[in-house]
Amino acid sequence: MAKIAVIGSGYVGLTTGACLAELGHDVVCIDIDVEKVEQLSRGKLTIFEDGLEALVKNGIKNKSLKFAVDAKEAVANSEFIYFCLPTPESRDGSADISAVKKVATDLGPFFKRDSVIVNKSTLPVGSVREVEKWINRNDIHVVSNPEFLREGSAVGDFMNPDRVVIGADNRAAAERVAQIYEPICSNTIITDPASAETIKYAANAFLAARLSFVNALAAVCEVVGANVADVVAGLGSDSRIGPQFLSPGPGWGGSCFPKDTKALLKIAQENGYDFELLAGVISANESQIARIAERIATQAKTIDPKPTVAVWGLTFKAGTDDLRESPSLKIVELLLRKGVAVQAYDPTQQRSKQIDDKIGLCDTAVEACKGAHLLAVLTEWSEFKKVDPKLVAKQMKGRAVFDGRNILNEPDWISSGFELRGVGR
Repeated sequence: MAKIAVIGSGYVGLTTGACLAELGHDVVCIDIDVEKVEQLSRGKLTIFEDGLEALVKNGIKNKSLKFAVDAKEAVANSEFIYFCLPTPESRDGSADISAVKKVATDLGPFFKRDSVIVNKSTLPVGSVREVEKWINRNDIHVVSNPEFLREGSAVGDFMNPDRVVIGADNRAAAERVAQIYEPICSNTIITDPASAETIKYAANAFLAARLSFVNALAAVCEVVGANVADVVAGLGSDSRIGPQFLSPGPGWGGSCFPKDTKALLKIAQENGYDFELLAGVISANESQIARIAERIATQAKTIDPKPTVAVWGLTFKAGTDDLRESPSLKIVELLLRKGVAVQAYDPTQQRSKQIDDKIGLCDTAVEACKGAHLLAVLTEWSEFKKVDPKLVAKQMKGRAVFDGRNILNEPDWISSGFELRGVGR
């Protein structure tokens, strides 16, 4: 059992801390937000993530998981200190690493001798050595241990990882970190810090490229009369390609893909390489969001000059309450600019303070359809598949549906009198 301090209790930090406690380690999660720490200490989560609340409560019950504000005391008693700090996008597209710099500088004098700093924050390539400079001690080891957690399935991803990547100059420090993950992963990649940091960016950039490709392919299917579902089935059956991340939609978003693709593009530019392919991936996603908004607005205005659109789903994907860089929200914002009224429903956002007051938030999916001329499905929540189209028909003025995730049962909706359109069909 290791004594571990986790600095930062957001999506990554809280999941990391709770899962490490579940593995039997003695974990304390640190956050500067006093109210948040008090809530977490009672087992009340401040984020929505499947399976996480149960782990937090179990950790508190077993006294293997604690929450605190005093970082100095926590790090002074810990063998491993996980940095799970925010690295938001700067104006120029690079990662803002100021939070990591402040923590490393402020806490440097208090780290326990021979302890290991495990950096899970997504930082520019070369940051391990920067953190070492900020700490300014030769008896502390810093390793890169990038996270590959998908929001909505973060607990499962942590407990059943495809691989664990550790980048370090000190092999012994890397192996100490690897031992933490031995019960859950046999595929550990130990490499140098720069390679580990690049792996994180490369993984997200490649997945974003697949999504941009399939969204562009869906647009081609629409103009040539092909069915993107059949095209993707044939494409994904190729063992060299595979079926994952080939579901067309309104665009990609979230806390990682937009930030990390731009950061990698900036890193390449700063080092003299024009990463045109990645720039195209980002541009294609922006075009997809604008294209979907235009399709919805144009169709709605053929029904009524001043239409109302019902929107199902506001988060960037199902299984999370995260609105950061959500394509759904971006499409809604474009619709509002085009003079389209929007009333929306999302399972996690009925009374959200983060939603623009111009958007009418509703308590149910059916309620959001009241008086609407068109229904747009923008997030793939499974509950939307179960809504009875006959109930929707009683509420709506129009009979137009744009299924931006291709999740609705087409025969059921058509038989209920709807004109159903989707992405790539």
